[in-house]
Amino acid sequence: MKSKLASFIISVVMILIIGVLALFGFLIYQEFIETETSSKLEEFVGKYDVDKEETVDTKTIETPKVIESNPFEAIGNSKAPNIADYSNVNVDKYFYNQLEEEAKTIYKALESNKENMKSGTYRIELGENFSDILEKENGQEELGNYYQSAIEAYIYDNPNIFYLSPSKMYLNIETITKFADVSYNVFINSGNEDNYFAEGFTSEEQVREAINRVEEIKNNILSQRNGNNYEDIKMVHDYLVDNIEYDTTISRNNIYDVYGALVNRIAVCEGYARSFKYILDEMGIPCVLVIGTGTNSQGETERHAWNYVELEGNWYAVDCTWDDPIIIGGGGQTLSSRYKYFLKGANEFNADHISSGYFTPKGKEFSYPNLSRNSY
Repeated sequence: MKSKLASFIISVVMILIIGVLALFGFLIYQEFIETETSSKLEEFVGKYDVDKEETVDTKTIETPKVIESNPFEAIGNSKAPNIADYSNVNVDKYFYNQLEEEAKTIYKALESNKENMKSGTYRIELGENFSDILEKENGQEELGNYYQSAIEAYIYDNPNIFYLSPSKMYLNIETITKFADVSYNVFINSGNEDNYFAEGFTSEEQVREAINRVEEIKNNILSQRNGNNYEDIKMVHDYLVDNIEYDTTISRNNIYDVYGALVNRIAVCEGYARSFKYILDEMGIPCVLVIGTGTNSQGETERHAWNYVELEGNWYAVDCTWDDPIIIGGGGQTLSSRYKYFLKGANEFNADHISSGYFTPKGKEFSYPNLSRNSY
């Protein structure tokens, strides 16, 4: 009888132990069960050209799609920092200053990880900075808009990051449930891509070599400056016009960036404009990249890119591409044609150039400096 009672008691104890373990396991499971990863991919830099017909490759942002992963994968991901603090990162750049605070946080995360991103695979942590936004019904879409604006501003403020491709950078949103509490961890990575390098770059070593080549050319140009802003702006304009061949194939890598323009010496208008800004930035002369449309000498209106530069307290337009003799027909070139689009005011320049503050069709509308009405 005692033995049956002991067996009964042991059975009850075992059931209780199993029940407790099951409950504990369920709670652990619940803590990590909800992990969703949202990925946003957008090609932000349009392909602009002049004096020829071209298909402009611009895609609109869409709300990130949610991809469910194995719940237990969240255990590894949850080791990422919950708080990513970029408040001590100081940025004072033209398009950055037009962003909302949420977009500025994303921009500063990119800026502070510029060196790390040269690996092409580095994961940029944004932590739980956006949990309040993601708790809203349209939170993912709202965060996606901030992400788009931040990427656009970053790309147009920083022509020296020619080795990155926004089209390969994914915004990820992890939803983690801990009992009754829900939090969101956000980060940027290369998704299922091997890396987020621009076409033509495959390794960190290759990127660093490309940066060195660009900087070597930049330093050579800078060595020719004399400290007079007008003369220095003219010197950079002349260097680009004399040394870059306008690309008509639209098939080469890097024709839209400073590497193609300065190292390969072949580019389209965006490569000219980015290079002009890149070098003037190094000189400390305020300069912004402008996109819009231009009506060429054949009366054709097409997507185009150029610059605004500040000189003696006023802003003027410079279009190095259309001052290139290849674009205007080659052969002998008069001084008036070589500088037809150099330091021009709105009265002249806007006759065949119309700026657009939209870098992508559904993106944020940015503003440009007000041009002087008269040319320099």
